[in-house]
Amino acid sequence: MKDELLFCPLGGSGEIGMNMNLFGYGQPSDHKWIMVDIGVTFADDTIPGVDLIYPDPGFIVERKDNLLGIVVTHAHEDHIGAIAHLWPKLKCKIFATPFTALLIREKFKEKQIDITNDLKIVELNGKVSLDPFEIEYITLTHSILEPNGLRIQTPVGSILHTGDWKVDPDPLVGDKTNEKRLKEIGEEGVLAMICDSTNVMSAGKAGSELDVRKSMLNIMSRLNKRIIITSFASNVARMETAFYCAEQIGRQISLVGRSMHRIYKAARQCGYLKNTIEPIDAREAKNFSREKIVYLCTGSQGEPMGAMMRISSYVHPDVFIEQGDAVIFSSKIIPGNEKKLYKLHNQLVKDGIEVISEENEFVHVSGHPNREDLKEMYQWVKPKCVIPVHGEHRHMIEHISFAKEMQVPHPVQVENGDIVKLFPGDKPEVYDKAPSGRLYLDGNVSIDPDSQSLKDRKNLSANGYLEVTIMITPKGNIHNDPILSFRGIPVEDKDDFTYGLIEEIEIISRTFKVGSKQQEHNLIDALKIACRKFSKERTGKKPYTNINLVRI
Repeated sequence: MKDELLFCPLGGSGEIGMNMNLFGYGQPSDHKWIMVDIGVTFADDTIPGVDLIYPDPGFIVERKDNLLGIVVTHAHEDHIGAIAHLWPKLKCKIFATPFTALLIREKFKEKQIDITNDLKIVELNGKVSLDPFEIEYITLTHSILEPNGLRIQTPVGSILHTGDWKVDPDPLVGDKTNEKRLKEIGEEGVLAMICDSTNVMSAGKAGSELDVRKSMLNIMSRLNKRIIITSFASNVARMETAFYCAEQIGRQISLVGRSMHRIYKAARQCGYLKNTIEPIDAREAKNFSREKIVYLCTGSQGEPMGAMMRISSYVHPDVFIEQGDAVIFSSKIIPGNEKKLYKLHNQLVKDGIEVISEENEFVHVSGHPNREDLKEMYQWVKPKCVIPVHGEHRHMIEHISFAKEMQVPHPVQVENGDIVKLFPGDKPEVYDKAPSGRLYLDGNVSIDPDSQSLKDRKNLSANGYLEVTIMITPKGNIHNDPILSFRGIPVEDKDDFTYGLIEEIEIISRTFKVGSKQQEHNLIDALKIACRKFSKERTGKKPYTNINLVRI
């Protein structure tokens, strides 16, 4: 029987975020696996109390004895964010370039896990041998340091997994795309390319960080009061641009926000940002006049706890903003964040602060490939098969059409859980389905999306809470008035609601004698129904109801 070469995305296909991809090779009953990336996505307001969501790794956890390692392309949260949460279930080697490895180590440190023996640092353009896979890191450009494509060589052919990328002729920080090696790989033959689909709808090229720098310098030169720039902390080239522009216009710069400091420190440790001015402490920056300071802060997406939101609400301890100042949002407005961002923009404008964003000035370029970038990659690599990932369904379907335009013989459309057989066979195709899904990080516990704790919390947030405590005498009779407590129910007249509810409870209680456990359960069920019905009639809400029976 022939060995098989398989590809299976568990996250990041049909959605943007929480990337997790598997490659398998071997006999049908005994594949060896590698995992590429292990990311998160961020929860929205519809999931109260949950911040992070990551792919359900159940399929590979069952096969963890055959998992040779986790190979990481770059350090964005949607590629490494789940690593410290899921690694304890997998206990395998992790491979990453120096900057990425540094940020991974910090994640494990927070979890108090010693990862020293399992985290292997790969040099830029370096190689990793995980028999039967030979993996070569290829330097690309993106909106973070050290983004890599992976050439995954197997006994039956090689795969190019692009990770996140674009073609940036002037990335400013870090190396340029290793175009020469990509062309060589294309000449040697590529069985399949697993490719980023984020910007497939956008014509032209993604643009260069150098162009943003020139534009930012022009904008900042005309501003004469306090300047606050907010951007993704992970975009070190944009960080360097802020430093460069501040120096050019004769200002000091101060970093605000935990992740801004973390990324700055990591970049310096890895030998980047060598020729920039030294940032000054935000507490010290208060002593500088408005026209002599630039702040670079987190919170470019309007995150409630981000530095930018706290500054705009006048609750930040170190950064004060006033009429005539300017805020530059040097980042993309991520779909889904419009509401909170526009609210933040409106608040600033209302307070007489100038707001500059990608909507009215050139202050941002994407880190993902537009159609012209994709075209270049296709021409270099000449893949026989393209599998679009890293996109919603609409992006991936558009990418399939694009691949056909580019004369790729076998584009394959996938979604999370699809198992694609790349070899053997006449052509690559989806031939099986792996269990896939998502897990929510609730506090520090992983839960399923349909877990009871989440259902209860949604119910509480929508309907409020009602608690009834009833005393029962040794003879099984109800003793005195019940004790009521409620929260989050829109009650106009508290006394009227309480008396009415007590009456309902007493009517039900009179019909019960509470001797056995079964009678207790029956009384609790009857009271729950009556209380929720009464509340619904009075307030339109059916609260989450808890009944306590206390024997005295």
